[in-house]
Amino acid sequence: MSARVLKSVISLCLALLAGCAILFPLPAAGSPPQTTAPEELLKLSGDIGHPGGRLVVSLRAEPKTLNPLTAVDAPSREVILGAMQADLIHINRGTQLTEPALAKSWKVSPDGLQYSLTLRKGLRFSDGHPVDADDVLFSFRVYLDENVHATQRDLLIIGGKPLTVRKIDSWTVVFQLPKPYGVGERLFDGLAILPRHLLEKTYAEGQLAQAWPVSTSPSQWAGLGPFRLKEYVPGQKLVLERNPYYWKTDSNGNRLPYLSELVFLFVPSADAQVLRFQSGETDVISRLGAENFSALARQQRGYTMADAGPGLEYNFLFFNLNDLNEKVSAEVAGRQKWFREIKFRQAVSAAIDREAIVRLVYQGRGAPLWGPVTPGNRRWVDASVAHSPRSIEKARGLLKEASFSWSAGPDGSTTLLDAAGKPVEFSILTSSSNADRTKMANLIQDDLKQLGMRVQVVPLEFRSLIDRVTQTKEYEACVLGLASFDADPNSDMNVWLSSGGTHLWNPSQSRPATAWESEIDRLMEQQLAVTSFAQRKKLYDSVQEILAENQPMIFLASPDILVGAKNTVGNFRPAVLEPYILWNVEQLYLKSSTENSGR
Repeated sequence: MSARVLKSVISLCLALLAGCAILFPLPAAGSPPQTTAPEELLKLSGDIGHPGGRLVVSLRAEPKTLNPLTAVDAPSREVILGAMQADLIHINRGTQLTEPALAKSWKVSPDGLQYSLTLRKGLRFSDGHPVDADDVLFSFRVYLDENVHATQRDLLIIGGKPLTVRKIDSWTVVFQLPKPYGVGERLFDGLAILPRHLLEKTYAEGQLAQAWPVSTSPSQWAGLGPFRLKEYVPGQKLVLERNPYYWKTDSNGNRLPYLSELVFLFVPSADAQVLRFQSGETDVISRLGAENFSALARQQRGYTMADAGPGLEYNFLFFNLNDLNEKVSAEVAGRQKWFREIKFRQAVSAAIDREAIVRLVYQGRGAPLWGPVTPGNRRWVDASVAHSPRSIEKARGLLKEASFSWSAGPDGSTTLLDAAGKPVEFSILTSSSNADRTKMANLIQDDLKQLGMRVQVVPLEFRSLIDRVTQTKEYEACVLGLASFDADPNSDMNVWLSSGGTHLWNPSQSRPATAWESEIDRLMEQQLAVTSFAQRKKLYDSVQEILAENQPMIFLASPDILVGAKNTVGNFRPAVLEPYILWNVEQLYLKSSTENSGR
């Protein structure tokens, strides 16, 4: 999103008065750092490592920014959130549960509307400047300012109103929610605390969205993550160095991180990343496809490959259920009638061989899906959603109930006909740059041929595909995938709410088109306001069951998280939440030759 430049400091003040958050007054940016209290560091469990060394990671593309306010591309997010910044309360990517971070503790009011966070005392940004409640207030002022267009702003708007924040003292802040919010303290994960001393002037000038490009001078950048900026070489690499003020230690009290440097090499293709890893130029590798993973696993010379199991990505087939204008042809209107028939969608689902997709697309390293919650999301899977095996017989029965029939051709083939005697034929769009989804579409084509459907697979450049689905609505069916950033269902609100822009089968509805979509809206809004996990789980289970019944998305499969690391890398514990291999980067270390020889 592009940021609009503020015209003057006066307009900035007006925007703040009209917006939204009531914030405690901040002292002047030029005031000297306060004397800090003794450091309240966070002690971590895990293997004790050795200080020093450089870890090299490859990125498929260069990060577009080092600014957490505007980072939306995966490379930027991996660098910023994985290594350079820190949040108040953190979601542990290994356990998928929240844990203390910059806030050492918090209390929630009985009505669930107030969160009182106590900050760790004595902490410093990576440039040595003290951190206190004023930095927290500044950060949330920025996140909530509509003129900044922070990507996180929507998460802080609850029931149409923004949360507010006030300062009690230098180490205590209180967040007031306009209504109970089921996501609870997970709200604070991913909201980096920004250095007011470096960014307040830029903010006042209306230039904050343009701040911190990858070419930023290290002296003008500061964060609270384990690493800080050292060097950027365009087209080649980004080098981070150890943050000497980092606020975590190992169980022996040694200050983390262990590594002296973290280097991101820009490697433009998956195959090139594999070659760099095989040659020893990089120390870890992730986001592997099944073929490359298998090739690396066959060798494993000096490195070890790991399958972390299904992640949070779900792939699916969906039909165009939009309300098309009256000018569409009778042919298009007839196909829309098929797609709107629930039994038609159920029949397609019954005919798809999900096990074959996992076997042939992912070489067995994946999981078949009958709903959006993958096996990797342990807390939210609804066990009552049926995992029905493929059944052509069941599919034919459903089509008969919906008044479809078959005609036999002279060559012995059969053609599925609708109630008007028209052959059932349609196209499935897929991304030409995603080989896995193209394979899925081709397998579905073969499966549906056994029902007498004539299906054509049409690969398109990804941007053109998204434009067809969300803008022009000129498509019939499509295979896509989405990946949740968190295990909590609120991360997918924009998918399930009928008004959501990624409610793909019929996005951005002014009002729900069907009764079952209206019920999903009600359940998702209700779980948003319930603070009990058991109650939220029951409500979200109901959403999953409605989706399984109505099949607006025919869920297919989820790939495993496939990664690898040199045997010299200690504390390597891949997770199924992003960032898969760097979520505990402060604990990664390089083993001594004696340790490594014992493997």
